[in-house]
Amino acid sequence: MYNFDNFSAPQNNNQMIPASTVSVIAPARLHMGFIDLSGSLGRHFGSIGVALNEHATRLSVTSAEQRSITGASAQRADQCLSMLCKALNVSDKVNIHIESAIPEHIGLGSGTQMSLAIGSALNVLYDLKLSVREIASLMDRGLRSGIGIGIFEQGGLVVDGGRGENTIIPPVLAHFDIPNEWRFILVFDERGQGLHGHQEVEAFKKLPPFPQQEAARLCYLLLMQGLPALAENDIVRFGEVISQLQQSVGEHFASAQGGVFTSPEVTQAMHWLQQQGAVAIGQTSWGPTGFCAIDGAALAESITEQARHRFADMSNLNFVTASARNCGGEVFVI
Repeated sequence: MYNFDNFSAPQNNNQMIPASTVSVIAPARLHMGFIDLSGSLGRHFGSIGVALNEHATRLSVTSAEQRSITGASAQRADQCLSMLCKALNVSDKVNIHIESAIPEHIGLGSGTQMSLAIGSALNVLYDLKLSVREIASLMDRGLRSGIGIGIFEQGGLVVDGGRGENTIIPPVLAHFDIPNEWRFILVFDERGQGLHGHQEVEAFKKLPPFPQQEAARLCYLLLMQGLPALAENDIVRFGEVISQLQQSVGEHFASAQGGVFTSPEVTQAMHWLQQQGAVAIGQTSWGPTGFCAIDGAALAESITEQARHRFADMSNLNFVTASARNCGGEVFVI
């Protein structure tokens, strides 16, 4: 497996390493919320998130006589390849085969992971010696949240420090492995997508100021209750903090997304899941995907199956059990 080194890229490099295939796994993530949306305490945003095992972008890149892209999310991959090759000043004569892609615009970090996957493959093919963060900055990733970049680097649960005056990519302040028995139940609304692109930018502009006192409260909850609970394998206390953070941020986003949750059907499902004992009730990013946490793989599977029966009349809802990924993205040379 390839290891990233924190060196600067050469100014011009169109020479590939000897013919090879570079395969990349870029994991999806749950974005569990922001801490200070207005920068009232001096830094903007700051966020918390978790890497997932079962959802990932998996692709391979090889040198080719002409550019070609096959597989899921090919259009997005094509855009990423164009931007990266231009920024790196390297040839785009490669073949990209996408075995699987994180679904787009449902809150799982598809754009960042596609960018990092293709960027990481080119990094190896052209021996550029770029760091993950250098690749991310070339693609303007991490403008608000650094979670997708942090989980590609190391997996697990990541807290980033938001943006200050001179921030390029939000720094990772804390990293924890998630206990092996913890599971997340994801609730997908197959009919819709969360805000993204221009709509997302405009939504942030129109949000009211986030209260300084509330930002301070969330910081305290996360630092002095949520993270210690995770360190001590206390899913109930950890879940209480995530639920409070999600409620606060969801209420702040309500004017832009139609409520604490984007999807009314997901709202109903999350309320039912909470009644079954699930904790850490929330929506990842702009949704519409909801999530919650359960201690125990067998219990999570049982509740997931019950949810499928309970909401069988809502054909747009899909319930999936997922585990946390305690390692980052993987890059292999074959």
